[in-house]
Parts: sequence; C-alpha cells; structure tokens
Amino acid sequence: MRGTTVLPGTPCDAPSGGGPPVHRLEVAGTPFALGTFDTIGPLSRAAFPHRHTFHEILYVTGGTGAHVVDLARWELAPPHLCVVSPGQVHHWDGARDLDGFVLLFTDDFLLDHPADRDLLRRLGARPWATLDEPGPIGRLVAELDEEYRRGGEASVLRALLHVLVVRAARLPATPAPPPAPAGAVAEEFVRRIGRTDHGLWSVRAHADRIGVTPGHLTEVVKAATGRTPSQLVREARTREAQRLLARTDLSVRQVAGRVGFADPAYFCRFFRREAGTSPGGFRRSQLARALPAR
Repeated sequence: MRGTTVLPGTPCDAPSGGGPPVHRLEVAGTPFALGTFDTIGPLSRAAFPHRHTFHEILYVTGGTGAHVVDLARWELAPPHLCVVSPGQVHHWDGARDLDGFVLLFTDDFLLDHPADRDLLRRLGARPWATLDEPGPIGRLVAELDEEYRRGGEASVLRALLHVLVVRAARLPATPAPPPAPAGAVAEEFVRRIGRTDHGLWSVRAHADRIGVTPGHLTEVVKAATGRTPSQLVREARTREAQRLLARTDLSVRQVAGRVGFADPAYFCRFFRREAGTSPGGFRRSQLARALPAR
C-alpha cells in the first residue's frame, strides 16, 4: 500500500475505530526490508495481536512457542515458512529464542510480478508450512539476505522474491490446527465485517482469512447472532455503500467497485433490494435532507 509505512521497531498505531493496532513499514527508497528477528526490531516478535498494511514472510529456523494467525494457533517446530497478508491479525504466543529471517514488502514492490499479489494472499489463507529441512527455501532466503545486505538492485531482489513466492506455493499444505472456539470465531467475523478497509465481501473470503470452513463459520455465527454470515455481509455492504453515496462524490460505478461489485447494474439491483431504493434515489434523499429548510 503506497505511503503507509513506518520504520521497523516503531510502535504500532491504534486504529481510531478500535481493534488491533496497525503496523506500517517505512523504509527509504525501495519498499522492501529483510533481516533477522533481532535486526528487524521488537515488533517482529510482537506478543500482542496486530495487523499490517504490507506482506510479511517469516522463515523460522529456531525457537519455541506458537504463532497465532487469524485465531489459528501454529505450534513452532522449525524450520517453517509463514506468509502473513495485509490485514491478517497475528501475534506470537510464548515464543522464545526466535531465529530466522523476516521479509517485509508492500504491494508496490511487486510491480515486476503483479500476479504474485494474489498468490501471496492465497498463501496467507494457509499461512504455515513446516519444512523437512532448510533445503532450497533456506538457500533462497540466504541469497536474498546476502543481496539485500550488499545493497542489491531492486530488480534482483524482486526476481529472487518472485522465485521464493512461487516455490512457497508449491509446498504441501500443512494440516490446519484445531479450530478456534466457536464464540471466538463468531466474534472475529463480526469484528471483521465492521471494517470497511478490508475489501472482503464474501463469506468464503472471511472464512479463509479466519481459518475455518464456510460451513463452520455459518454454523457458529448463526448460533451466536441468530443470523447467517451472508445476511451480515449483505448488511455491511449496504451500509458501506450508503456511507459512500451520502458522504462522498464517488459515482455509482465507483461506489459499486468499492463494495465489491464489478457490474454496476448488478450493484443497483442489489442496493434496491437491500435498501428499498436505487443508489441515485438514496443519494438524492440524503442531499435533500441536508438542505436547509426554506
């Protein structure tokens, strides 16, 4: 995300709307940083839930404890490779003697290989890979580290990172840990749909990010709220669309895109069904309500 970065080790920002603090990455020049857990700074082993505006790849070669990603608890038995996507909530639990490398970079750094953005987000849905031995992944991370410390060119770093991402995608999926308690899953889902900056507008996307199946998410959310995740997502999309129509000058097409609709006509049908009026009619009513009485 362009322009949303802070230096490694800088305290996280607490979002105004509540929720976990947001860690941003700020480096001079190229939006990429690589180092050990010690050199990147104390936030690389943060024990409190937080999220990032950037991608993080962790190559863990030593340590004990656990890494919790979107409520899923992954016990340490190094070596591991872990991918954390922008927006995912994670923290270390009881981690001691962490060793390995941390790679931090924004979407902007992937300009030579833009398809890696989607690949990284898919990896974030299954974020933990246990390696049989350091092998090719370890050698590739070491090569990236050497190139970075030598002040290597961004194009070389991008090429090596691309190879790492592709090879990570080839790793066998590690069996997921036991699901989080039902109440925690429902609470996390409700918290997530209250955000408007995540761009997740489907139940499956939320389930993938939380680390449960859509069926399990539907079961626990309905038990906790009396309503289905689909109903809550529709309401969240409608609320966000209403906010954008009432408080911005975005066109209906732009508003549709902001709430996940590629087809403005379909968005208009959705909005009319959910809000009882067209997007244009809703905007006109809000403008009329704001005009002073004569």
